[in-house]
Amino acid sequence: MEISTALITLEAVGVCLHGERRRKGRSETLSSRYRVIAALCAAPLLIFAFFYYGSAVATRAYMGEASAQAGTALRLAASALSGHLSRYEALPALIADHDDVKELVSRPDDRSLRDNANLYLKEINGLLKSSDIYVVRPDGETIAASNYDGPGSFIGENFSYRPYFQEAIGGHQARFYALGTTSLKRGYYFSSPIWVDGEIRGVIVFKVDIDVIESSWSGGEYRIFVSDPEGIIFMSDSPDWLYGAILPLSSDRVARTEASRRYANAKLVELPVIRHRFEDHDLMTLASDRGQSEYLVLSHYMPAEDWTVNVLMDTSSIRAQARTALVVVFLILCIAALTFAILRQRRMRLAERLQLQAEARNELERRVDERTADLARVNSRIEEEIAERRLTEQQLRQTQADLIQAGKLAGLGQMSAALSHEFNQPLAAAKTYTDSASVLLERGRTAEAQDNIQRIGGLIDRMASISRHLRNFARKPNEKLGPVPLDEAIRDTLEIIAWRLKAADADLRLHLGARPPVVKAGSVRLQQVLVNVISNAADAVEGLEDRRIEVSASEEAGRVILTVRDHGPGVPAAIAERIFDPFFTTKGVGKGLGLGLSISYNIIKDFGGSLTVSNHPEGGAVFRIELSAAAGMMPEAAE
Repeated sequence: MEISTALITLEAVGVCLHGERRRKGRSETLSSRYRVIAALCAAPLLIFAFFYYGSAVATRAYMGEASAQAGTALRLAASALSGHLSRYEALPALIADHDDVKELVSRPDDRSLRDNANLYLKEINGLLKSSDIYVVRPDGETIAASNYDGPGSFIGENFSYRPYFQEAIGGHQARFYALGTTSLKRGYYFSSPIWVDGEIRGVIVFKVDIDVIESSWSGGEYRIFVSDPEGIIFMSDSPDWLYGAILPLSSDRVARTEASRRYANAKLVELPVIRHRFEDHDLMTLASDRGQSEYLVLSHYMPAEDWTVNVLMDTSSIRAQARTALVVVFLILCIAALTFAILRQRRMRLAERLQLQAEARNELERRVDERTADLARVNSRIEEEIAERRLTEQQLRQTQADLIQAGKLAGLGQMSAALSHEFNQPLAAAKTYTDSASVLLERGRTAEAQDNIQRIGGLIDRMASISRHLRNFARKPNEKLGPVPLDEAIRDTLEIIAWRLKAADADLRLHLGARPPVVKAGSVRLQQVLVNVISNAADAVEGLEDRRIEVSASEEAGRVILTVRDHGPGVPAAIAERIFDPFFTTKGVGKGLGLGLSISYNIIKDFGGSLTVSNHPEGGAVFRIELSAAAGMMPEAAE
């Protein structure tokens, strides 16, 4: 009631203070609105600056990465071209040194020599998988060729205008790339002079097909083409670019190209190329039917071949990546700014709420102080009641312990007559063995006397064992819970109640399994429970025809189930619910206090288990003890 009143007061005070704070904060709200308006006006400028400068930074980063990748592709393309051509570089000189070729240039009019040379050149061309091989006289006329029997035979053609012929006839190894004037096929030409007796009698020409390399470029990520010194594209993965010029077709360039007839009758076209740079990167914009395309250009000059390998990469993907990255960064910054604003707003609200609560708390403390004295008195009375209840609980525990001990002593009292009989028999037997041992010693029969003495020792050990178990059973337990092997507990129990089973002529049968279970309990108190339960079973079967008592154990899901079944009359339904009540007994006057099962029930409950009783369908009572399994625990000292 008082707490509810305090909460209502706290809420009322908070509402009043909140209203006062709202009036005081109107001026602050106006100033904050002006700041928000200023921030909104500056936002477009900040966004424009972010995208303007951020776009340049992102494009620079992605352009550098793309340039590195394209550089790798350029090196691979140049290496592939150089490697492909270098395989044929030494072959013209070897063929020029062949005897058939030398004899042909020495006697060019000999028909049989021409036929032999044609067959030889055709065979070599097939083995080397080259384009064409042919022999040229010093005047430029072709007198033997590997395609002598084809429709585009070089026989009779004059190639004196070709630079490769002019350099070779001058005594040098030569290279040249061009479009064939006869075959109209592109190729790379190797030429070598044919020396006979220190004199140049002709030129051997070896033409290599470059279509294989060019076809390997198609379908890739990059656009690759090869251009000559005049800027005319000679090889390309795009057929539309062939014989197109990336440099202006000035009259000088056209004249030099026509003089060598490098491209035969092919039509040269100047491509609509616009070159520019982005920082240290070369860019090229090329117009086509599909619009303009911008490319990142990387070039590599091959001096031996006198051409330039170019790798182009479309910058649209690069700029798209830069824009995407910029948008992602912008979104991340927006999310971060929004998160910061939300956290700041929450922080401000939390600070305001805490301030209101602090002010309300100060107002409430004054009223709380007025009731502190009353609460202190109430607390004092509560503490006194708690102390009284604790004292009462201790007294109840002590009473329960005394009752347990009284029940044990009562059981011992009932055992006294039978135990006196148990002790008298060994004592009488020991007396007889002693007398007979004396007689045997007098007669010198030492071995038989020693046997009697050993029998006397065995009787004494049995009486000591019975006395020890009774002493442990009688004293008050002060033990901790730990692992207790069930077979050992039952064995010690039978030492105590053997007289009772013998008096009732009971047939005790144990079924503990191949590996008897281990339970979590106290050894002495568990022994007391077993004494009470088995003794009750002996009482139930005494005087009956079927005097079996069956004790069995099993494990189920970490629990040990111990059952004690007798073949007596069972438990009547009228007393089944009261059988574990203190001082309830069905025995006659003077035969029991009615504490055994009640004590056993509380002991098993202290172990964290349960003790129940039921009637077996075939007759007799079944006491079921359920305890926790402790097979994996290390045994500790119980007492």
